[in-house]
Amino acid sequence: MIEIEDFELYAKMYKAMEHLENCREFATLIPEVRSNLVYAKKGAKTPDDVLAIDGRITVVNNIPHASGRIRFGASSHMARLIIEVMKREPSIRAGINFIYSPEIVRLLKRYASKNGWVVCPIDRTDEPDEIKDVEGASARWKVDKAFEITEGKLPKIIFEFGGVGKEDLSYIIGEDPIRVVKDMCDIAQRYTQTLKI
Repeated sequence: MIEIEDFELYAKMYKAMEHLENCREFATLIPEVRSNLVYAKKGAKTPDDVLAIDGRITVVNNIPHASGRIRFGASSHMARLIIEVMKREPSIRAGINFIYSPEIVRLLKRYASKNGWVVCPIDRTDEPDEIKDVEGASARWKVDKAFEITEGKLPKIIFEFGGVGKEDLSYIIGEDPIRVVKDMCDIAQRYTQTLKI
């Protein structure tokens, strides 16, 4: 039986995904591994408690496009990351991943400064081998490292780079997917303007 909370989660995810698919500029920020948008239940413990896009978000005809339906358990990587963030800050239940590049980092640092956000870079060459070798352990390490770097402040944007065989990525997190997507689309629009200069 579907609970009322689940209906609310689905409703926000559908609205957020509709907005994202109408944000053509976001296509320029989708990484090779593709993006995923996640939204966790209150008190989420496993990826099965987290809504995500089945097959992730890809690009079709230069437009962001959900590859599959929205469902619980559709994400592993992003779901684990948001669950670890929730252990520190339970109100932060949504997030999305996107490209990492020197250009996007410069833009995001300026954007974050104007909005009073905390930005955190994570060098994955610092990740211990015993963490790398355990499936799902990297998410906890990344979040612990982020809060260590920010001295306990909640990072709004996280960059990760330097992982061997891993694509460098950026993440933006927030309270719900609608807010996350609105921020993401604003950033995407600003980013595409820099490409035209």
